[in-house]
Amino acid sequence: MAGGRCGRRPGPRPACGNGPRSPRPGEIPEALLTRPPPAGSRHRPAGEGRPPEPLPALTGGRRVPPPVSRGPGFPRPRGSCSAGAESILFPVKHLNISKDLALQRLLVEWDVDKSAHDAELAMSFEIQVRRTDETTTVWTEFHNVTLDKSGKPLHWVWDSDLPLECMSHSVRIRSRTEASKIWSQWSRWETVLALDTSNNSEPQIFPNEKIVEEGSDITLCCIGRKGQIIKEFFVVPAVHVFNHTNGQVRLITVKNVAHQEMPHISVYCQDSCNEEQCYDHAVFFVGKPPDTPNDFSCQTQDMRVVTCTWSQGGDTYLYGRHSTKYTLSEEFSKKRVPCTVSCSEQCSCSWDIGQQRIYNITVTAENPLGKKTATDVFDVTYRIYPAAPFQLWEEYTDAEITLYWKHQIKGIELFCQTELLLPNGKVELHNISDTYLHYGTITLGGLQPYTEYRTRVRCGSAKHFWRWSEWSEVQTIRTKEATPTGKLDIWREITPVLGGRNVTLFWKQPPSFRANGRSISYEVTWEKVEDGSKPERLSFSSVYNSTRISIDNHSYRISIMAKNSVNYSLPAVLIIPKATGTKELKEEEVNGTDDGIFISWDPRHMYDSYIIDWCNFPMLQPCDLQWKRFGPNASSALINSAAFVPGVRYNFHIYGSVANTASLLEKKTGYLRELPPLLDPVVDKVELTFNAVTLSWDSYPTNESQSGFVRGYHVYVSPVHEYCSLKGSKKHILPDDSVLCKYTIENPEEKRYTVKHLLSNTKYKLVVKAYTGGGETPIVDFIYIDTPFNSSMLYLLVLLVIVPALVAAICHWKLKWVKECCCPVIPSPSKSKVLSFKELKISSEKVLKISDCIPDMLAVDNKAEAQKLHPWTKPSSTPTEDKVDCHNSSWIYPNKNEERNFTPTPAPQTRTWFENFTYSSHLAAESDPYQILETVEASMPEPSAMLYQPHYYFDIFNEDAAASPREIAGRKTSLRYISQTDVHCLGRKL
Repeated sequence: MAGGRCGRRPGPRPACGNGPRSPRPGEIPEALLTRPPPAGSRHRPAGEGRPPEPLPALTGGRRVPPPVSRGPGFPRPRGSCSAGAESILFPVKHLNISKDLALQRLLVEWDVDKSAHDAELAMSFEIQVRRTDETTTVWTEFHNVTLDKSGKPLHWVWDSDLPLECMSHSVRIRSRTEASKIWSQWSRWETVLALDTSNNSEPQIFPNEKIVEEGSDITLCCIGRKGQIIKEFFVVPAVHVFNHTNGQVRLITVKNVAHQEMPHISVYCQDSCNEEQCYDHAVFFVGKPPDTPNDFSCQTQDMRVVTCTWSQGGDTYLYGRHSTKYTLSEEFSKKRVPCTVSCSEQCSCSWDIGQQRIYNITVTAENPLGKKTATDVFDVTYRIYPAAPFQLWEEYTDAEITLYWKHQIKGIELFCQTELLLPNGKVELHNISDTYLHYGTITLGGLQPYTEYRTRVRCGSAKHFWRWSEWSEVQTIRTKEATPTGKLDIWREITPVLGGRNVTLFWKQPPSFRANGRSISYEVTWEKVEDGSKPERLSFSSVYNSTRISIDNHSYRISIMAKNSVNYSLPAVLIIPKATGTKELKEEEVNGTDDGIFISWDPRHMYDSYIIDWCNFPMLQPCDLQWKRFGPNASSALINSAAFVPGVRYNFHIYGSVANTASLLEKKTGYLRELPPLLDPVVDKVELTFNAVTLSWDSYPTNESQSGFVRGYHVYVSPVHEYCSLKGSKKHILPDDSVLCKYTIENPEEKRYTVKHLLSNTKYKLVVKAYTGGGETPIVDFIYIDTPFNSSMLYLLVLLVIVPALVAAICHWKLKWVKECCCPVIPSPSKSKVLSFKELKISSEKVLKISDCIPDMLAVDNKAEAQKLHPWTKPSSTPTEDKVDCHNSSWIYPNKNEERNFTPTPAPQTRTWFENFTYSSHLAAESDPYQILETVEASMPEPSAMLYQPHYYFDIFNEDAAASPREIAGRKTSLRYISQTDVHCLGRKL
């Protein structure tokens, strides 16, 4: 940078103070160095005032801090060559400020001395801007310029971020040359007044332009009436804002405005009064600048008119007078293109070409927030975009179409392309290599007879291809009829009847068959194979696809042909073999998938094809029989149909076919997906015992009416008021957390089950559920049973408790009688009281005296002895016997002190007798003192009886006392003592 410093220029350093030299561009001439300073400027000698300052770098309009002032005595920079060069200043003069409210700009104009222009000096200007109510500078900028000799004033523009109506703005400028380090003095502040100094009649909101760019910051202000204070100033919707105020003027800054959050901003302002004129309201719309026009290009269709097209781009959210406006201009001619823009899906603009062939077209998109441009440079002859062909017509046969069309363009060679839409939806493109000037033609071959085709044409420039024209109108053409191609696919269903068979024939058109005609009919022919009898025929219209015929048990040949207006198709043949007995095949279960039902079979080498048939609706009649053919190497297939639904059983028959004769090989049955049973088993019989229940559901079906293969049954049991824990069961928990006992029956044909280990006299709930591969239905209803009381327990209770208690009670009530009957007391002579007397003893034995004991009864079974005892008693006429029966031989004589009933009572059949040796007067020492018990039969003759007289007994025993021991021993066997407790022949106890 040139300046008044030595050593800044290349080459040898010149000595300071040398002779005059020619000034270089941008330097101050020496003549000016000796000129006195211009009026109004202050010239300070070196070392006085501010020291020289370095020239600031070019800022390009950036804000930079003001230069640092230097006080007196600041050292001069090194390398100064001339104090005079530093003292020449050019102060700013004629400073003028104005404002452009539409663009919110300050326009600054100033000038310097004419001598600076004449010298073409490079100068720098420091410009400062401040607002009236702010003491600090809001903007500082360095403006560098090289003056010229025209002497034109200098200009500077400043864009304000605050509406200029809100506050007064002031500007000042100072200058210096690039060769100088010293700044001139500041100019005076020049002020452009705002409305805050005016006498407003009501509050006002600024800026006036109500369009805000999305994503930007906006500062709004409200100016109150003179002398009034702004009371309220706010925006709706409420957003984050920054508020500033000086009383009469209020500012709001909204940051990063977004259209999605607030498509528009409503601003309200009120000063200190409450009258209507104290309010103001404004609405600011949020939008975007326009996008650059996309896909901008220009072309011609006829070399007379050029049309330019482009895409609008994104939505700017601005409408009406603020919407995007488009203009076109031609840069070579510097003229605006005379066309009217129209926009719908695309924008376009057309004008006449004239003689010009090369263009440079610029499209400008502009709205209040900005503008964007796009340019296209082109040669018209390379931008030919032909008009669509028109007036199409055609010629056709059963396999070809010849298409013709015309062009609108004249004198330009074109080649064309034809689009052919096939019946299957595919598209074929056919290019035409020949060029045509006025019309075009193309032949499309390899077409199907009696088939509808759609075709259209477009063309492009053959010499300089730019793009295809628009498509012509679509032509719909149907080729002519021809003989049907291929054979029908036929099948049969045979039903045996009395004396023959009913054969239902079905036919359909396979993919390989083509009717090739408008109307088609079918002809069915059948004849016997063996005797070659005359065939029978039936014809059907196109709406039929089945028929039924009746045949006998012979073999038949059946053929079906399709016919159109041209000819018959090839016959489809089916052989029905002779009726023979066939063995019943077992159906095998197959599984379904999401895509269909999988069928497999054992392949046999003798068959040339396989057929699978099934009914789409097995529960209906007719069932919509379907069939499918497979090759000889196939052994499995996935059968699918739009009619297949879950829960329906489908039956499949697999046939092997050879020489048009089909034989049944296998049967399959299955579901697309099994579902739970539709109905639960109905328990039709319940058999109860006190600890078991037997359930029967014999009427439950397991056939194809079910929605799945019935795999078995579950029996659920539980007491009504408690959880179940029966032996041999599994636990099953219901959704309500109640617990059931679960029994599983895996045989679907077993429809009877016995639940054991129940409690008697208990109420149970039961349910039987069938389950399939799809599970079972939820448990809803139960049946209830009450087990009976256990009667065997009652009997046991009676036997073990009641009977013993009753017996005990009776025994206690008749204890003495029972004791006498069951356990009679047998007195022991050794324990008798009579032995307690001490008067008589024989050796060591006690002897009872007759006088000490009077017996209750005495039986004498010896007649001789009886006569000795009672000699006065008349002998009985009955012969004497050895035994005595108490029923009719003996009488009982009671004690004289007792009153007794002497009615004779028959004695029992047996009687117990005891010897009593107390009646003996003398016992031998070696003899047994007791005699063995004897039994007297009741049938023996009765002995003589006599009445007992006590005093007589005394005499007898007294008399016997003197008898010899032999007599005593002989009498031992004659006298017997009867226990008082064993006399059963008496009417009452003794």
